[in-house]
Amino acid sequence: MRIHDHILDTIGNTPLVRMNRITRGIQGTMVAKVEAFNPGGSVKDRIAIHMVDAAERDGSLKPGGTIVECTSGNTGLGLALIACVRGYKAVFTMPDKVAEEKSKLLRAFGAEVIICPTAVEPDDPRSYYSVAQRISDKTENAFYPNQYSNEWNPDAHYTFTGPEIWEDTEGKITHFVAGMGTGGTISGIGKYLKEKNPEVIVIGGDPVGSLYKEYFDTGVLSEASSYKTEGIGEDMIPETIDFSVIDQVIQVGDIEAFSMAQKLAREEGILSGSSAGTAICAALEAAQKMGPDDLMVVLIPDTGERYLSKVYDEDWLRRNGLMESSLSLTAGEILDRRGTREQPLISVSPTDEIREAVELMRSHEVSQIPVLADGIPVGSVREALIIEQMLMGESELGRHISEIMEDPFPVIEEGATADAIFGMLASHPSAAVLVKTADGLRIITKYDMIHSVSGRRF
Repeated sequence: MRIHDHILDTIGNTPLVRMNRITRGIQGTMVAKVEAFNPGGSVKDRIAIHMVDAAERDGSLKPGGTIVECTSGNTGLGLALIACVRGYKAVFTMPDKVAEEKSKLLRAFGAEVIICPTAVEPDDPRSYYSVAQRISDKTENAFYPNQYSNEWNPDAHYTFTGPEIWEDTEGKITHFVAGMGTGGTISGIGKYLKEKNPEVIVIGGDPVGSLYKEYFDTGVLSEASSYKTEGIGEDMIPETIDFSVIDQVIQVGDIEAFSMAQKLAREEGILSGSSAGTAICAALEAAQKMGPDDLMVVLIPDTGERYLSKVYDEDWLRRNGLMESSLSLTAGEILDRRGTREQPLISVSPTDEIREAVELMRSHEVSQIPVLADGIPVGSVREALIIEQMLMGESELGRHISEIMEDPFPVIEEGATADAIFGMLASHPSAAVLVKTADGLRIITKYDMIHSVSGRRF
């Protein structure tokens, strides 16, 4: 029988999942390392157990002790699971910007949670770093892992996560992308992969407002500013990050990150947070330079279930100025949201009879149909035209489409914005536009446009 002794035995060996829809237009292959399959729902389970195991070995953590840690939620949850299974108490400090789901999850596992202000310096006595240190100092038999300076943080990824990726890709990985928080994930995995193949390119995703990007590029330690993305980015340089194994740092804004997380859920079925959105945005930018034989692995650090009140709540996004402008949507994104990309274009040819257009309109409940000749738009037929022919008698329906068709619908590229499409529809008598895609022409109607910019999700 295959039975695990306890839940901690299920940490690791998370799957690689091919990205299929968000990667249109890029060469090579992009796969996601989906860390939500860990029991605590995140990559941080790996470092939690590795740090605790080390502390138990060296006597830093004794039976009946208390684990104290500063966390954005995920490391805390991994430590809380361990505390439950091994009989420890757990106390966590968290910044006030994190989703409420995270603090509720920690409390559900019996942990004590103390919320601290985000907008203070790291050495401010009110910061979640300082408060955790103070609690640890005052608590008897306390263990403070401090993931920001604990060598076992990156070592967990060097020992386990890196080898998993190498083995699962059969050593064919050419690019690795991860968000940068404590730096343990990207440093440990990056070190392992570069030892196996120095040509592997390691790329970090960093939120706009974090100091990592500027420090990596210039060596200057600037002042960080606030941002909404959780779990990555820093206002200091942790001891756990090794810039020598990182080749590039790409910054991503909050709106892009949140929007990409939503897109990842809608198009790939992977529910994640804004840190994953940051990593995917960085990956897609870096992937523009990939060749057809390249293989990129992007680490998706956690599940989006703990961000439902933020990343997936339109009211919260609107209040915080994080709603992507509807007019910046592209034609390709509108097709994806409407779910019409995979649907073949409904069309008629110039030599078809009018009655065939009538039947298509009736069966598909559409009010306009493009006319194609050898795949090229040559005209269009509207509902009003059909009604006119029907009123003239049954015999009229046997006439050819070419005898009544109007001008063809405008043809646009996938990258055309909603703003441009609206302008085209306003200046053109047609009720739709045709979009060039890799799979052929697709249609966007005025109805599609109205619903795409109204804030509805599809």
